[in-house]
Amino acid sequence: MNKNLNPLNWTKKQQIIGGAVAIVLTGGVTTGIVNHANHQAKERKIEALKNKKIKLCKARAEKARKLEKTNEADSKKLLDIAEKTPTDKNIKLAEDSILKVKNAEVKKAFDNQVVGIKNRVKLENEAKTVVSNYQKDAMNQDKYKTAQQAVSKLTSSYSKGLKDSLNKQLTTSKKQADDAKKAQQAKIASDSKEKTADTNKQQSGSTEATNGNSNNVNVASNTQNTANNDVASGSNSYGGGSQNNYSQGGSNTSQNNSNSGSSNQGQGNSGQNNSNSNSNTNTNTGGNGSNTNNNGSNGGNNNNNQPQTRYVGWVSVDGVRRYSQTFNTLGEAQSYVDATVNSAEVINLGFEHSIRYGVEPA
Repeated sequence: MNKNLNPLNWTKKQQIIGGAVAIVLTGGVTTGIVNHANHQAKERKIEALKNKKIKLCKARAEKARKLEKTNEADSKKLLDIAEKTPTDKNIKLAEDSILKVKNAEVKKAFDNQVVGIKNRVKLENEAKTVVSNYQKDAMNQDKYKTAQQAVSKLTSSYSKGLKDSLNKQLTTSKKQADDAKKAQQAKIASDSKEKTADTNKQQSGSTEATNGNSNNVNVASNTQNTANNDVASGSNSYGGGSQNNYSQGGSNTSQNNSNSGSSNQGQGNSGQNNSNSNSNTNTNTGGNGSNTNNNGSNGGNNNNNQPQTRYVGWVSVDGVRRYSQTFNTLGEAQSYVDATVNSAEVINLGFEHSIRYGVEPA
């Protein structure tokens, strides 16, 4: 080993210099160690801050996720309520809750559901309106078909209860209208039959009366002819202001009767026309005088009977005629309608039902 390298062989000066160098070297090493330690501590601090930030971000993300799930659940709950009870208030609450949802796909689905609820409510309201209109005029077939079409559009499961109820109302009103129509047709047929019977009865009575008059005229004419013949056979003659009675030697042409009987034409609405003509000529010749008696003709009589028009006064409730009566005059029918419409019963019905009335020929 080189003696110069052994510190024990160094001179005092060398030892001082060597010690200084050793101190410097030792300080450098120490500084390096300290610096390294500080660097490591700083890196650990940075790493800790980074981990804390990551942890905080994760916590925030989890909180946002939970809030989104809560908002979606709230929206779904409010939408279910709006589906079952689609009032304006419930629909508005559902729409406001959807604004808090951040997920674009979920938000779009919820918005479409709201649109569906609004469209369903619109169809339900239209169906209720047209069914109500039909119930007020149940004899109107066009309104019945319109109501059927409106109800058939209620395809949502939430509309099933309303759809069943409206169909039941349609069935009930249709049956009432059909029954009323049948009753009306039966009444028309009955009135027509009664009218025909009355007309035939009037015609028969008129014919009997006319024939009776004709027979009476013929009897009277024949009676008058007989009287004339009796006068003729008495041989009365007037001339030159003197009267001569002859009992013998005379000739008598007593009777020449012509009777055309009766002629009956034109039965029906034009009544009956009867014509009767009787002619009697008596000629008596005797002595120096003559007597001639002529009976003229009787034109019979003309009788025109017109069928009487009757009138029906009626009052309907929801398109069904509940009150109806037939009268001989228009005034009587109108008075009946006025009295019925102003009655307490019909006035009370008018608060919840449609009332119609009128007068028409029977």
